[in-house]
Amino acid sequence: MHDEWTLSNGLRVVGERLPYLRTVSMGVWLHVGSMFELPEENGLSHFMEHMVFKGTGKRTARQIAEEMDAVGGQLNAFTGKDCTCFYAKVIDEDVALAADILADLVTNATLDETELEKERGVILEEIAMDEDSPEDLVHDLLSKAMFGDQSLGMPILGPAELISGYTRQNLVDYRAKHYSPERTVIALAGNYDPERVKALLEQVFGGWKAEIGQLIVPQERPLTGQHCLREKDTEQMHICLGFPGASYGSEDIYPQAALNNLLGGAMSSRLFQRIREDLGMAYSIYTYPNTYQGCGTFAVYAGVSPKNAERVMEEVRRELDKLLKDGILEKEYRDAKQQLRCGYLMGLESPGSRMQAMGRMTLLLGRPSEPQETIEKIEAVTMNKVMDCARRVLTEAPCIAIVGRGAETLRL
Repeated sequence: MHDEWTLSNGLRVVGERLPYLRTVSMGVWLHVGSMFELPEENGLSHFMEHMVFKGTGKRTARQIAEEMDAVGGQLNAFTGKDCTCFYAKVIDEDVALAADILADLVTNATLDETELEKERGVILEEIAMDEDSPEDLVHDLLSKAMFGDQSLGMPILGPAELISGYTRQNLVDYRAKHYSPERTVIALAGNYDPERVKALLEQVFGGWKAEIGQLIVPQERPLTGQHCLREKDTEQMHICLGFPGASYGSEDIYPQAALNNLLGGAMSSRLFQRIREDLGMAYSIYTYPNTYQGCGTFAVYAGVSPKNAERVMEEVRRELDKLLKDGILEKEYRDAKQQLRCGYLMGLESPGSRMQAMGRMTLLLGRPSEPQETIEKIEAVTMNKVMDCARRVLTEAPCIAIVGRGAETLRL
């Protein structure tokens, strides 16, 4: 069973005690990401994530790093489309330090002008690194193809020209618009004492006050049949096909996950066996779902030699059509479902994975699910549900993103 509290300022806390461990993973989840940015704000969620590490009213950037390193802990953060998470993992005896540092970062960052200029350069380098990584770039291009001018079509890092112009005031205003206890969840998993942690979190987070407007989740709609092609002088051509998929929290998530496993999510999957093992035309080929509030996507990726690109795209389409026409085999259905079940159970052995699942689910859906509840939903997946999902997803005209030499002249 989960521990659940609400602090005096409205901040929700969800935890799972794992007394057989000696560690605690703790994350602060904020309901802000590139999905909630206006076009002129693109990249500010990620910029803020970087800047909170550059100093607070209590600690310099160096002190933040040294205090966590001194206890052998881990401290990091990430920005997604629909959330931002600051997290730490420490030995159980250092949970007070982890909570204090996380609270300091989220509620007390100074957003120093000098540090801002330095971090601007770091983010511009990160954007340049993504541009130099065609496998990363093609996924951003697929988002652009699938959502166009909607906020989910914008890159999390933002464009270099906007990053180059943001001021401290832009960050201050953005924090005031989005950072508040009511839009935040603290999740923790590991060996902790509930009463002690409850008092500790009230002490370090309870004084955080921020009155902001009601959160409006954009009504995003995946597009179909759109193309984004980028010419680049690379040895491989990187190809993504994107279809509308299940939204976060939807009952379709589990049949879609089984479909993902049997189509391209494992070594025994149809696309891996056909494109890599039978034809030898790709080293990397896989499928993956992305789920957001109100919508989702299902994608196919392949990295291939330019001379094989058209053949691989034809073979992928042939495999998708074959699945839709002939259905799935009993054995591959059972195997895909067992992979799903075992993958979930293995994830429960990681306190970090538990913390992340609890944090995102509580933030976006209002509550975490119990492990038995999830297992029951996996067990309820039938062959018919997987095929219904396949028909909903794979019959749409895919969006296509391609990066590589000859991308703009490829016959689609």
